[in-house]
Amino acid sequence: MIRDEFNSFIVEEVDGKFNRIIKKSTIDDLPDNDILIKVKYSSLNYKDALSSIGNKGVTKRYPHTPGIDAAGIVASSNSKEFSVGEKVIITGYDLGVNTPGGFAEYIRVPASWIVKLPPNLSLKESMILGTAGFTAGLALHKLQQFGLKSLDDEFLVTGATGSLGSLAISILSKAGYKHITAATGKIDQTDFLKNIGANQVIDRTKNEIDDKSGKSLLRSWWGGVIDSVGGNILATAIKSAKRGGVIAACGLTQSFRVETTVYPFILRGVNLIGIDSAECPMDLRNIIWNKLSREWKINILNYLYEEVSLKELEQKIYLMLDGKHTGRIIVNLEK
Repeated sequence: MIRDEFNSFIVEEVDGKFNRIIKKSTIDDLPDNDILIKVKYSSLNYKDALSSIGNKGVTKRYPHTPGIDAAGIVASSNSKEFSVGEKVIITGYDLGVNTPGGFAEYIRVPASWIVKLPPNLSLKESMILGTAGFTAGLALHKLQQFGLKSLDDEFLVTGATGSLGSLAISILSKAGYKHITAATGKIDQTDFLKNIGANQVIDRTKNEIDDKSGKSLLRSWWGGVIDSVGGNILATAIKSAKRGGVIAACGLTQSFRVETTVYPFILRGVNLIGIDSAECPMDLRNIIWNKLSREWKINILNYLYEEVSLKELEQKIYLMLDGKHTGRIIVNLEK
């Protein structure tokens, strides 16, 4: 039964300040799209944290409900592709950006945004992965397409204790990569990183990860890189990639600017690949979710997350913005 009123995590703008409250919404408050979904789980991503503090580069209009991820059950459908009662996943597109997102008990979205839950995943597992896990899986898929073949290649994952980084390490380990280096500013989390699949943990402030020498090329090292921080750390990874190395750029938590030269590209044939998971085509989206539910399914998903309610969400937003969270934060809409 569809409820007349439901709880939503709302960000309101009042006199230039942004407040976060939990309030009652109605189905009529939602946009007029194809599919109404009863949300069971969502997850907290960096983009959600930015939307929650009023970042107009993410969300242009307030009041707004963030949540770029949602997993739940179809409550009503105007599409032949989806039936009432089906379990589904939505990540990316405009969900939680300018369309009311997963931090609410109901969402209404176009059918073209929806992935049917793969049979080997639960709704909860799909949100432990969420956009972060999907992006990490898409990055590995693209890296393999661009020449990353050997499981013996030295692999670097930056932002390693964050949502994307921790899942990237776990997926790489599951995929059989043998030499995974985690770069982090939280050396006290070394045991956590090794438990999820890293072979080596490096302080991100060291020159080998965050080089400030001004050199155009550094010691040839990495065969593959999944980077979620951007800035000088990404520039350093480019300069230290080995001949034919492949780098996936997935984020900008350090900076959106990258200063480098063409030398790594023309002297070592380094490949830099941009990962756009939000607008990933649906055929590829289904391929990645199927891999994440089968050959890349992480055996230790339950080790990677903390579960919170809507009422507990605000505190986690500030931890994420301060870089103090580890792993994934999932939101149980029934908690």
